[in-house]
Amino acid sequence: MKAERPYPQVRITPKGERALAAGHPWVYAAEVTALVGAVEDGGLADVVSSKGAYLGTAFYNSRSLIRCRLLSRNANDRFDDAFWQRRVQYAWDYRKTVMQPEDLLCCRVIFGEADGFPGLTVDRFGSVLVAQVMSLGMERIQARLLPILVQVLRADGQDIAGVYLRNDAALREKEGLAQGKGWFPLPDEPEPALTGADIVENGIRYRVDFINGQKTGFFLDQKYNRQAVARLAKGRTVLDCFTHTGSFALNAAKGGAKHVTAVDVSEFAVECAAENARINGLDNVMECRAANVFDLLPELEKQPKQYDFIILDPPAFTKSRKTIESAMTGYKEINYRAMRLLPRGGYLATCSCSHFASTERFMAMLRSAARDAGVQLRQIEQRQQCCDHPILWGVEETDYLKFFLFQVV
Repeated sequence: MKAERPYPQVRITPKGERALAAGHPWVYAAEVTALVGAVEDGGLADVVSSKGAYLGTAFYNSRSLIRCRLLSRNANDRFDDAFWQRRVQYAWDYRKTVMQPEDLLCCRVIFGEADGFPGLTVDRFGSVLVAQVMSLGMERIQARLLPILVQVLRADGQDIAGVYLRNDAALREKEGLAQGKGWFPLPDEPEPALTGADIVENGIRYRVDFINGQKTGFFLDQKYNRQAVARLAKGRTVLDCFTHTGSFALNAAKGGAKHVTAVDVSEFAVECAAENARINGLDNVMECRAANVFDLLPELEKQPKQYDFIILDPPAFTKSRKTIESAMTGYKEINYRAMRLLPRGGYLATCSCSHFASTERFMAMLRSAARDAGVQLRQIEQRQQCCDHPILWGVEETDYLKFFLFQVV
């Protein structure tokens, strides 16, 4: 006799079934047809087909457009501490395999759905883990899960002082969650007396403000793309647009650039970039300016050509499908201007961090910008996010970063 499942059920439409079968782990509100049993917000529920076939076990939330976030497709899984320890160990072992040991000191340890932790992001900055909890289900188990995460890393000899929660993202409201930030209380341990973390990435030192910096404090996904920029920068005059805390500019300077101008609209970001240049001894070749890139590039066109390498690393111009057209207009504007600014034989690094701007759309935009600028692009490399942000096929949201290196001819 078949054992009775211990969880309530969420019955879904054939459309929802097809999405799960293709690998996607979400069930949207419109795909739910019935609830069987006491389905609780933030609790576990079995997702079943229109005919009652088991499809997986998920976190449920009636307050979210994403009603179900799948945890497992294995009916034999039991979601106890041993389950979560195995899953954390699996994520850590993956990073130990695909990254160099020195890179493990500043990396993304947990990348949400791609690692089987729906709605959870954890970045490591030296001895500090910085977590963002973006789903109600994860919020409800964080008191169990985060100590397990620390335990697994410490058992591997990693020096972990504590976990800082950056739960101040507006997206939490879509899950019915309040915003806030602060140290997660580890059992029988005092709160760490830390306000920042010192890291080294690609041989460059940074001071990470994980309390007040954007998202978790530092963008780790471009780690190896920055190395690619450094390899091309030797002897060149570089313009790094949307520099944030200066990471591309610093890699270019360390790579031997003749001069680097780092530009950001944020005065605070420019101050951080200048400080990072100083602590790395690169302030003699790196100039930091506060300016709006959309205003700066047309102004530079009126002057003699100054730069033979331009880097475009803008923030996500769109976070929804509704604004994709205006976003592509913005991407085209800055790429068109950069292509006109560069001399023949100059180099362009350009990227997008919005998954809504698909690779196909982004490439079509680049072709159009090159045609309008009267130049041709010789592709050197096409890259994506760093391997600690793995792309899970079937889950388009995990495939978000497009990065291209070109010579303009």
